[in-house]
Amino acid sequence: MDQIEFNPLFPIGGKNDAFAQYFTGQSYLKMLTTERLSIGNVTFEPGCRNNWHIHHKGGQILLCTDGRGYYQEWGKPAKELHPGDVVNIPPEVKHWHGAAPDCWFTHLAVEIPAKGAFNEWLEPVSHEEYAQL
Repeated sequence: MDQIEFNPLFPIGGKNDAFAQYFTGQSYLKMLTTERLSIGNVTFEPGCRNNWHIHHKGGQILLCTDGRGYYQEWGKPAKELHPGDVVNIPPEVKHWHGAAPDCWFTHLAVEIPAKGAFNEWLEPVSHEEYAQL
C-alpha cells in the first residue's frame, strides 16, 4: 500500500474474511463501535467492490473518508465518491459500493438500527457493469 497516495483516517483493520464471499477483490474491516450503533471502517483495494445487496428495514449511511470509489443503485448510473461525501441508503434499495479501478477507497459504514433489520446479499457486480464506470 502506497502511504503517499493513501493515508487512511481510521485504522484499516484485518482482511474482511467474514464477508469475503460477498466481495470481488480484497477488502478490510475495522469495527469502530458496536454499542448502540454499528460503525465499521471498510477499506477496498483498487477494483474491489461488494456484491449487489439490500438493507432490509434499517438502511445504511456511508461516510467517505479516503480515496475514490463508487456507489450505484439498481437501474441508475454509478456515482463517483470522494472524501467528505455522504451516501444515505434507504431500506429496500438494491445497490453496491466499492473502490475505483485504480485507487484505494475507504468509507465508514453506519448501519441504521431497526427491528428485524438484515442485509440480503445478491449477485456480484459483473466485470462488464464495473467496466462501464
